[in-house]
Amino acid sequence: MKIVSLLGGVLPLLVLAACGGGDAPNKSKSGSPTTASTGAPNTGSANTAGKPDGSAQSGGSIKPEGAQNPKPAGSKPKKLVRRPRINVMVVKALLGNDPAAPKAEVASTPALVALGRALFHSEHLSQKGNISCASCHDLSTYGVDNKPTSPGSTGENGVRNTPTVYNAARQFRQFWDGRAESVEEQAIMPVLNPIEHGLADEAAVLAKINEQQELVEGFKKAFPGDGSPVTAKNFGVAIGAFERTLVTRSRFDDYLDGNRKALSNEELQGLKTFYEIGCTQCHISRLLGGHAYQKLGLRQPYNGKDTGRMQVTGSVSDKHSFKVPTLLNVEKTGPYYHDGSISTLEEAIKMMGVRQLDKKLKDEEIAHMVTFLKALTGKLPEEFEPKK
Repeated sequence: MKIVSLLGGVLPLLVLAACGGGDAPNKSKSGSPTTASTGAPNTGSANTAGKPDGSAQSGGSIKPEGAQNPKPAGSKPKKLVRRPRINVMVVKALLGNDPAAPKAEVASTPALVALGRALFHSEHLSQKGNISCASCHDLSTYGVDNKPTSPGSTGENGVRNTPTVYNAARQFRQFWDGRAESVEEQAIMPVLNPIEHGLADEAAVLAKINEQQELVEGFKKAFPGDGSPVTAKNFGVAIGAFERTLVTRSRFDDYLDGNRKALSNEELQGLKTFYEIGCTQCHISRLLGGHAYQKLGLRQPYNGKDTGRMQVTGSVSDKHSFKVPTLLNVEKTGPYYHDGSISTLEEAIKMMGVRQLDKKLKDEEIAHMVTFLKALTGKLPEEFEPKK
């Protein structure tokens, strides 16, 4: 398959987020991405082209940090950041809309979502009865376990970093290599992966389900018209329905939808740096990713052993190509890259600047972008917020 090219040319990739989907087929840890046809932030309305962001006069206004909370005497004052000029029309064109993603084939119902939630959290559906989807996709830590790679039922680690399940169904494909079209198709793959849940085949999955009466009853309620509702297809439909509810919304969404005060001067400077440096040549859409494949090592060589999408297509042209990861909640989903080899967001940005853009980024540029990326962190659903 040809590498997707956007905005008129081969595009650099800022592979930051630990997301996009799981390990190599039948070898490693897979992920559970998610589309949100229900609950996805709306795209808002367009703005006047070329109009500077904010309500300030030409040149912007200075808004000192800490104005309402004076700093102790003797402390070093922080450098003031003037509100930058932002072409909102350009930002909305690049980042205002969700990627085209598969929709659910079965209409969601409370019973279907409840079943999907139960299956997602069931440790019984693993070889040794010791892990569930939630073991690696911890919903209280933004859908990841913050490990480079994750252990399966037997304790063996996969080869790819666990992606977040939040906002995953909103992406155009699932897994780092895009081998599954939808979250419904993806759902059973980790369960059958020998290094993950480790069940032998679909028959083994259904046998495990039938051992749990509460799960059987859940299938009957979720699929009332089916004479024999416990099927592999219905398994995927149920988990997919639950994952489609895992959507976050950030202050950046508020900004895109018209609240020009949603982002601080510092965050807007980071946004401006992000697109002026060239990151939006690849990280576009409302998800800032999740919409295309890209070659890792586009400008400077990458010699990792994982050949990425080539394992799916068999085409040499897809060597080292991976799904562009979403950057939503990226400050929470480290470590980074498909192999979890980079521990900090700063280092990930620095390395992507070299590999994808052939640019040695300045510390100040990296700091600006980190400030912006933190504005992409959304609030977790109340039921999954960490308990205080």
